[in-house]
Amino acid sequence: MAPTSKEAQRAELHKIIWRIANDLRGSVDGWDFKSYVLGILFYRFISENLTAYLNRLEREAGDADFDYAKLSDKDAEFGRKDTVDEKGFYILPSDLFANVCKRAANDENLNETLSRVFADIEGSAVGTASEDDLKGLFHDLDVNSPKLGPTVAKRNEKLVKLLDAIGDLDFGNGGFSENTIDAFGDAYEYLMTMYASGAGKSGGEFFTPQEVSELLARIAVAGKKAVNKVYDPACGSGSLLLKFAKVLGKDNVRQGFFGQEINLTTYNLARINMFLHDINYEKFDIAHGDTLTDPAHWDDEPFEAIVSNPPYSINWEGASNPLLINDPRFSPAGVLAPKGYADLAFTMHMLHWLAVNGTAAIVEFPGVMYRGGTEQKIRKYLIDNNYIDTVIQLPPDLFFGTGIQTCILVLKKSRNENSVLFINASAEFKRVGNKNKLLPANQQRILDTHTGREIVEHFSALVPTRQIADSDYNLSVTAWVEVKDSREVIEIAELNKRIADIVARQAELRTQVDTIIAGMEGDSA
Repeated sequence: MAPTSKEAQRAELHKIIWRIANDLRGSVDGWDFKSYVLGILFYRFISENLTAYLNRLEREAGDADFDYAKLSDKDAEFGRKDTVDEKGFYILPSDLFANVCKRAANDENLNETLSRVFADIEGSAVGTASEDDLKGLFHDLDVNSPKLGPTVAKRNEKLVKLLDAIGDLDFGNGGFSENTIDAFGDAYEYLMTMYASGAGKSGGEFFTPQEVSELLARIAVAGKKAVNKVYDPACGSGSLLLKFAKVLGKDNVRQGFFGQEINLTTYNLARINMFLHDINYEKFDIAHGDTLTDPAHWDDEPFEAIVSNPPYSINWEGASNPLLINDPRFSPAGVLAPKGYADLAFTMHMLHWLAVNGTAAIVEFPGVMYRGGTEQKIRKYLIDNNYIDTVIQLPPDLFFGTGIQTCILVLKKSRNENSVLFINASAEFKRVGNKNKLLPANQQRILDTHTGREIVEHFSALVPTRQIADSDYNLSVTAWVEVKDSREVIEIAELNKRIADIVARQAELRTQVDTIIAGMEGDSA
């Protein structure tokens, strides 16, 4: 019986990943391990997704017993073109995950088989509209790597265990399509937890916990049932973008999911993640490259919803590149973000890409909110032009790889009030394991306060922009939301009475002691 509850499915997934980790221990260490788990998980998914799609078409056409996995490769070729046009890729029956898995233990050339299968899957899109979406997807799944073992036989032994373990994941008859968890997101998050010391530090990669991603998405689409498209300029594995599919429904993101990622491995994971969430190739556009100096999507219309957790305080070209001060993304502020702190460069980029009726929700490093110099001048530009809607202080220790207390900056281009809402949500969490978590109730309180523009003592404050300007454009939440004084209130009169009682008692004891001593001296005389 397959596990049905979300908790049971998640526990099953974690158990399998832990088993794989033990099987591969000593060969694939630490952070490299994730590419193998996620890559094979992806291979299984697209195999089952394609099979289910073709089976449904043929059965609806009248062939009630049709099973694509049992078809010969020769007979399967007839459907290649139409399937690639629709799904973006094609896999012959003999190359499906389930069939390769059955033969794996007896395949002395398993590494070559898998290498060919992956090349054929990518090759099926060459010359078609989906070519760029498939190219290099299996780049990090190196089945010939010595990390798997010193000999071909040893590597194949590991690969068999890997295939068997991923094949053992049981989510019911519907496979991936009917599971109640985000299998890829949960696998990725669990891998981050297993290797937390390296999380966020591998090639600039950073991971946003799912509950933070959901809060950002809900803020960005508050009050809307649909948006034109969504965007993340530092999209990592794509988890933030995909939260819009959960919050709105993927069909209500009309023109699709857009992002850019500088890290090649993570860029591949983002595209894989789109396929795993059944986002068709024509509904996503993930680019590889440096967003700040070589941005993609210049020619696209502005985005109605933007979310991002860009890397904190990284170096960028800044003022050393004379072209950037004239870049239409950065020039309106008149200055560039410091070379050692690119945070507000990402912010200005997102503001430029934002639609007039759109919202951007950005995770920011706290120093950005109050530091002087050019960062203060950029904040001045944002405040004076009334682009800043809300600043939300998040609890500490939410993110893997860092315990810092971040904040969310909410930008809008069309605002009818000249004030900024500050929310101090630093206590809105529950300790779960070794990290803090935003529970649904915590998320809802933050969202309700944000959308309702509520003023709650010691939690939120609505501050006129002119007052912020008079305070050196300081956007630190603690500068505007008075922290509740948790010290014990002591009545002075009561305290004085207690002191008087102590003094009186002390005098009484001294009198008693003097009497006792006098009596002892009399006896000795």
